[in-house]
Amino acid sequence: MRLHDNAGLYHALKGKYPVLPIFIFDTEILNDLEDRKDARVTFIHESVSTLKDELEAMGSSLIIKHGNPINIWQEITAEYDVKAVYTNHDYEPYAQERDEAVRVLLSQRNIELHTYKDHVIFEKSEVTKDDGLPYTVFTPYSKKWRKKMASRMSTFINENGKEEAISYYLKSYPNEKYFHNFHQTSPLPHLELSDINFEKSDINFPKKEVTQGLIKKYSETRNFPAINGTSKLGIHFRFGTISIREKARKALMLNDTYLNELIWRDFYAQILSHFPHVVSNAFRAKYEAVEWRNDEADFEKWCAGKTGYPIVDAGMRELNTTGYMHNRVRMIVASFLTKHLLIDWRWGEAYFAKKLLDFDLASNSGGWQWAAGCGTDAAPYFRVFNPTSQQQKFDKEFKYIKKWVPEFGTPNYPSPMVDHKFARERCLQTYKEALSKVN
Repeated sequence: MRLHDNAGLYHALKGKYPVLPIFIFDTEILNDLEDRKDARVTFIHESVSTLKDELEAMGSSLIIKHGNPINIWQEITAEYDVKAVYTNHDYEPYAQERDEAVRVLLSQRNIELHTYKDHVIFEKSEVTKDDGLPYTVFTPYSKKWRKKMASRMSTFINENGKEEAISYYLKSYPNEKYFHNFHQTSPLPHLELSDINFEKSDINFPKKEVTQGLIKKYSETRNFPAINGTSKLGIHFRFGTISIREKARKALMLNDTYLNELIWRDFYAQILSHFPHVVSNAFRAKYEAVEWRNDEADFEKWCAGKTGYPIVDAGMRELNTTGYMHNRVRMIVASFLTKHLLIDWRWGEAYFAKKLLDFDLASNSGGWQWAAGCGTDAAPYFRVFNPTSQQQKFDKEFKYIKKWVPEFGTPNYPSPMVDHKFARERCLQTYKEALSKVN
């Protein structure tokens, strides 16, 4: 959802015909959302509105539709003389089925659908083992990723007049050169949130830009939730309001740890492409034998941030209030749910999918399976985070906790819902028994 450095838009603008952008509010997705004030819908609506304003300032506009995508495309192809449709790849199972159905519909009308890589740096099979098989362990994947990145370098003169090297894979698409190819039209109808049966969320969204200082210090500050030490750009990556190539270039210059986080994003995207079963099943099948307790009352306490472990409760309350949770705390709360409470990782993954502004299916599934011990680079099942020692290490002065759990330290704060030592031993025994059945 941006006009600059957008692969699909670039190729459309370089084509033979004037380009009229379109955005469809997909009811197949929206109808599954329980919250009529879902902040992600507000974010998308605001982003689409901004796009429409930018296009109309150039004498063009944006078609905005609401409905089933197939029905919408039938309407559009009846109304306009469409020669070709351009978009970017989506890697999630529903989106791929939808896009294939659109391709079939368009082909029946002799209209070509062109799709391009834009959401990641390297997709599905661009970074593989020497035998062509996909990597399932992050470290060797990241080494090959970096090697490929460095394999095609070129130099250019930067804005300061100095020569600078850049990887071919991180170059921006110069869309601005071709903006004159947008279809010139009077402003097209707009859709308000109420038109798509949603209400405006009052959540504040993270800004697109972060300071270079934050990225430079990222390695030192990223694990401490009381510090503003992470970029919070996840929602912008998720919905394409910023360019992954631009951010990767900055990361290369400023902080290797931050670059590593972007590589993780590519890694989980290619895992989803090669192993789509991870959407609803463990990457490592033998872990399906784990007998989860799945106590609904325990799950409700976890969701509400009333476990009696303050670092866990602070994280859940931050999520429930803001749609965001600090990355370190995400690992702690996920470990607590799966290891301390022995609740199926899928329950936690679904709750995050409902609440996280930056929800990304590939990364969310990957992160939860890591915590549960059943994923690719999984934390071994015998590694059980101690929430108390995690708090002592990363929120020593209780600053983060006091922000989100004001009753902590008073008689109103509950006792821990489960003893750490007991929970750890129960977890190890449960996992051990499950794995012994399938080994």
